[in-house]
Amino acid sequence: MAPKFDKEYVLKTVQERDVHFVRFWFTDVLGMLKSFAVTDTEIEGAFEEGMGFDGSSIDGFTRLEESDMVAYPNPETFQILPWRPSEQGVGRMFCDIVKPDGSPFEGDPRYALKRLTKKAADMGYTMYVGPELEYFYFEDDQSTDVLDNGGYFDLTPLDVASDLRRDTVLTLEKMGIPVEYSHHEVAPSQHEIDLRYADALTMADNVMTYRLIVKEIALQNGVYATFMPKPMFGQNGSGMHVHQSLFSKDGNAFFDANDPEGFNLSTLAKHYIAGLLKYAPEFCAVTNPLVNSYKRLVPGYEAPVYIAWARRNRSALVRVPMYKPGKENATRLELRSPDPSANPYLAFACMLGAGLKGIEEELPLAPEATNNIFHMSDEELEAAGIKTLPGTLGEAIDKFEASQLMKDVLGEHIHSFYVKNKRAEWDEYRLQVTEWELQRYLPNI
Repeated sequence: MAPKFDKEYVLKTVQERDVHFVRFWFTDVLGMLKSFAVTDTEIEGAFEEGMGFDGSSIDGFTRLEESDMVAYPNPETFQILPWRPSEQGVGRMFCDIVKPDGSPFEGDPRYALKRLTKKAADMGYTMYVGPELEYFYFEDDQSTDVLDNGGYFDLTPLDVASDLRRDTVLTLEKMGIPVEYSHHEVAPSQHEIDLRYADALTMADNVMTYRLIVKEIALQNGVYATFMPKPMFGQNGSGMHVHQSLFSKDGNAFFDANDPEGFNLSTLAKHYIAGLLKYAPEFCAVTNPLVNSYKRLVPGYEAPVYIAWARRNRSALVRVPMYKPGKENATRLELRSPDPSANPYLAFACMLGAGLKGIEEELPLAPEATNNIFHMSDEELEAAGIKTLPGTLGEAIDKFEASQLMKDVLGEHIHSFYVKNKRAEWDEYRLQVTEWELQRYLPNI
């Protein structure tokens, strides 16, 4: 885990390492990283009083008539940006956004996640997550011209992006973000770097940093990296499988060696999984937030659309990796539907909120799906009680808007803005006349 820094450490490091600017980072409701720079002489004051800025131009923040916002930097998140010059260098800190009166701002996604992690803490639990973010390298941002035609785990010469991944991993580690794996994924020019698990808030910060570093290293090497979920027709899309578990003071709360069903899962874990399965359609608009997200969520490309759980079966929405003796702390579940375009603060908050709701409601866990669900007929799926995730962003927004749980988890401010913004996005997409329509219909009708 990254070391925990305090204000004194930051001020000392800024002076000793010749850091001239510190970028204050925060995230808008849609998951876009925002930033403004503060000079070294202003850092001490910023810790005490924050730095004011106009929030009216930030998506999901405030209306023009109530635009004043204050950013308080979090010293625990301080890191020096290794891709900037070492002389008169640049650091960064994530910020908590508050109102001028000092109260938390309800539109801050980081605050939304902190509310949920506090709820979990009040119940005696800490959420740990380990996401697997996939992405593509293309020659530029105007095409989908690939850098290689490699496949899963392929090595050079097919995998010409090995050096890009290596530089990315080294940069992540310089910023205190441990990496577990990096490899070529299934589709041409598709790659994956898996971050070592951390608590949910730290990991959300790490995901935002990770996405920026992947793009920064690509840009330095004259190529383009994208986290678009489905950039190429006929190829696998990019996912963000999220491994997650709850820990208590006694260790991993998901593990139970005496599980009567032989899964080594605690009753609490089963309720948590049941909560994810029940509420996945309601939070799908957050974990899969783009029109393009639903081009990935189709049968046949390893993306889970069927609401079921399993241990070996990767066609299920939730997978429980097999238990290995002596690895009790590794007991976890993997939610396979999210994609890397999601706002990680909101996505982790929704997952945790759904899981905790399953615990509170003591939801029963449906039987394990042991068949390859992709090969089941509609009749077999119905007989097994297996439903599907929303098929479009429009359908996902309808379920999200009607969800009382999502209003409770994210708060009225974020929930209402998100519905309004994403419904406008869906309506704009519906009105487009695509090249596919012109080719199919214009010559014949």
